[in-house]
Amino acid sequence: MDNNFNNLSLIQLIFKWKWHILLITFGAAVCGAVFSSSLFITPLYKSVAVAYPANISPYSEESETEQMLQLIESQSIIDSIIEKHDLWSDYKIDRDDPFAKTYMMLEYHDKIKISKTPYEAISIVVNDKDPFTACNIAKDILYYYDLKVRKLHQDKQREVVVMYERQLSEKQRVIDSLTSRMAELGTKYGITDVPNQSREVTRNYLSGSSKAIELKNNLEQYGAEFLDLHTKIAAEGNTFVAIKCDLEREMRFFNGEMTYSNIVTEPYPADKKSFPVRWVIVALSALGAFLITLLTLFIIENRKKFIPAEK
Repeated sequence: MDNNFNNLSLIQLIFKWKWHILLITFGAAVCGAVFSSSLFITPLYKSVAVAYPANISPYSEESETEQMLQLIESQSIIDSIIEKHDLWSDYKIDRDDPFAKTYMMLEYHDKIKISKTPYEAISIVVNDKDPFTACNIAKDILYYYDLKVRKLHQDKQREVVVMYERQLSEKQRVIDSLTSRMAELGTKYGITDVPNQSREVTRNYLSGSSKAIELKNNLEQYGAEFLDLHTKIAAEGNTFVAIKCDLEREMRFFNGEMTYSNIVTEPYPADKKSFPVRWVIVALSALGAFLITLLTLFIIENRKKFIPAEK
């Protein structure tokens, strides 16, 4: 009889212990359903955003997408998200714990996944127990990304603006100095228009006019300087206008409220939880219980093969 038990086929084994197997498998399935419920596992809702980089230039050999990914994963953006959404409370982490920062980073990177898609876009996947919080976190990551890129650009743009402002101020100082000297030649020596005054002096010089003689002497002494000042003022004025145009262009970029991403998938609050997937847990629990039960019964039925007979 024992020999017959030892040679039972798998089908015969299952048929013999069918009620035990069914009961244990069903019990495991029920346990899986119970322990995967919200009483034991907090359900999580997923929100997804997909965006392409825009209005940025890579710093080195990286692509625009890689730069966007690097900036989104920067600590300043992570800290902003943590503080705005009070993830300390959301993730139930005590701020006073010596390893609070480590625990927070582990939870953050477990709940928030940021990656590059095969099509050179950035995917932001956020899981949270509140669907609206998950959606808002995804939106705010892109919002803080825009702020960070804008600040980086403005910091560099400010350097260019200051450079142009200094250059413009220096040009204005030179023009004012030249204009002041030209005005002095006009008020002190009466030189205001060298070509026309030269013709007038030539006509009146022969009449012996003292004013004409004085103006002639002044023109001979300061006329060349006056013409040189006039040429320099014109050249400096043209340069001043060019610098001012450059400054205005840089100021437009400095004060502009640009965005640095093209959002192709807007995040939205999920109406169905993404974790846990209860049917998977129930199915795996039932399958695991079935296989373990079958193995146990096989060992029991064939125990003589594994346990040597006593002498």
